Amino acid sequence: MSARHLVFLVLDSCRFDSYAAARTPNMDRIAQGERRYSYASWTSPSHYTYLMGLVPHTNPQGVFASEVYKGEFQKWVDRLGIDGLSFKSFVPELSLPKVLQVHGYRTAARVSLPVLNPASHLNRHFDDYKLMPDHNDFAGIVKQIEFDEDEPQFWFCNLGETHYPYMLPPGSLPHISGVHGVFKRMDDELGQATEDRFFDESQMRDLHQQQIKTVEYVDGVLDALIAKAPVDTHFIITADHGECFGEGGFFGHGPIVHEKVMEVPFLEGRKR
Repeated sequence: MSARHLVFLVLDSCRFDSYAAARTPNMDRIAQGERRYSYASWTSPSHYTYLMGLVPHTNPQGVFASEVYKGEFQKWVDRLGIDGLSFKSFVPELSLPKVLQVHGYRTAARVSLPVLNPASHLNRHFDDYKLMPDHNDFAGIVKQIEFDEDEPQFWFCNLGETHYPYMLPPGSLPHISGVHGVFKRMDDELGQATEDRFFDESQMRDLHQQQIKTVEYVDGVLDALIAKAPVDTHFIITADHGECFGEGGFFGHGPIVHEKVMEVPFLEGRKR
């Protein structure tokens, strides 16, 4: 059996209940999503974990962590149709794109968040790695994705639509340091007595509803990607972390210890 194409989509900041509340007919064609837990509460370390070959975990009890990791690496055999993959296949680089390159894959990434830009270490072992110029351009990513009948493809995509400001127009929400454009203007504010205005309860509810709408938008665009993908392409769709919308007095993610920041959707399956 030849190796399968792999499409790995990360809906940035999408918490599980936003996915669960959304209408997702195209994701449903792949699989029914489940609640899982991210290894990190922030974009960069979470993506690094996924590119090691791990996926969000089920939070198992009464087991050794080493056995969980071992089992996760072994699952790549069934996902891709490549015999013999195990933890040893990933050592020493601990890199999914490296392992796939060794097995003849062309590795490509399209990312939306500047913290994942091509100058970062995440770019290693990719043949083609680009930061999209528009934060909300899954449709543009889909246009760039191509599949080769003679060479298996690995497409790793970070989608910004589900990240703050959730596709809302510029100026419709208060500026939040480090979130609009991530790090672009943080240095301008160092040493200044600036303080971002916190959202009230009504705004928090509205923002959560808006994230649900962005999941539905992404699902709509997914239809075109499924149509382009050859039969038997393996899809993984998940999030890097969740988001707080006022729970416990928190908004956002990152330096926040809260269950809603760790809960993410996870689904995988093949195009039939």
